[in-house]
Amino acid sequence: MFAIIGYVVVIGSVVGGYVAAGGHLDVLWQPLEFLIIFGGAIGAFVAGNPTLLKRSMSAMGTFLKGASYKPEDYMELLGVLYSVFKLAKSKGDLALEAHVENPDESALFQNFPTFIDDHHSVEFLCDYLRMLTLGTSNAHEVAECIDVELGMHHDEDHAVAAALQGLADATPALGIVAAVLGVIHTMGSITEPPEVLGHLIGAALVGTFSGILIAYGFLAPIAQSVGTSFAADAKYHACIKAGLIAHMQGYAPQVSIEFARKSLPSGVRPSFMEVEEMIGELPS
Repeated sequence: MFAIIGYVVVIGSVVGGYVAAGGHLDVLWQPLEFLIIFGGAIGAFVAGNPTLLKRSMSAMGTFLKGASYKPEDYMELLGVLYSVFKLAKSKGDLALEAHVENPDESALFQNFPTFIDDHHSVEFLCDYLRMLTLGTSNAHEVAECIDVELGMHHDEDHAVAAALQGLADATPALGIVAAVLGVIHTMGSITEPPEVLGHLIGAALVGTFSGILIAYGFLAPIAQSVGTSFAADAKYHACIKAGLIAHMQGYAPQVSIEFARKSLPSGVRPSFMEVEEMIGELPS
């Protein structure tokens, strides 16, 4: 929603200011200039990022939706962690084995429908819980392993955001290319009357204008928004890490999820009392 509002403001301000100054919109319609800019940009992007094409397309959904996790999702995650840690404390880590081996059929996880639908997060949590059932007990080693995995995810996400930013950075230069080609075409028509030359020069300048507008008005905000959303979503798995490491260090479930809660950014972090109330409403 905010992305649409922002783009409406961009278009309204640029086009509105141009028309208010007496400009004619038909002059801005130069499909061949757009072909040079968009075609060149897309071709360069494909050539430079062949392994990122699928993820880059998916990133458009991230741009439109924003961060995947909302405050209520973090609250549910804390409920998941509490339930897991409570079971492990009361019956031992081996009691988790049936749940982590078949999470889709787990009565424990079925109490948290949003979490169980997030297959990546379910796999992330279950992988480390499985390590506990196999006898892993060194919290520092597990923390280091989690950091390595989260670091790889960060690098993969950063590569997508950087590729989109590279596309934005290349577009003004391609706009200049379109403008130069337009000037070359104009020079071949130098004997034409001023009216014709003026039209040709105007068409060439539209290339520079379009490249800059597309880059800084549209593509760069997409890259920035995608990067911000990726960074926000990373906090979800960092929360899992904080709770898991606290559990491995022997803390009670209430304390372990307090470690997890305090790891969250203020915008999505529930209060202590809200978490206490949520715990009291969990199925026994």
